Amino acid sequence: LASRMSAAIRFGSVSGGDPFAKVKGLITDMIAKLEKEAKEDATEKAYCDDEMGKTETKRGELMDDESKLSAKIDQTTSKSV
Repeated sequence: LASRMSAAIRFGSVSGGDPFAKVKGLITDMIAKLEKEAKEDATEKAYCDDEMGKTETKRGELMDDESKLSAKIDQTTSKSV
């Protein structure tokens, strides 16, 4: 491995180019891709959190309604008996 690295460095310096330019480019592209995915995930999470909040609020309201209606049914049933 060391001899391969040494040969790559010598080849790059002989041709005048950076022997790791392609690798650096690939790493830069990968970082950009990961940052984009992280941003998309954050956006999706924010949407899901917002929707979960709305759902929990609605669920609470419906449970309150259900309790009120159950009490009303029990009250009406006890009066008719």
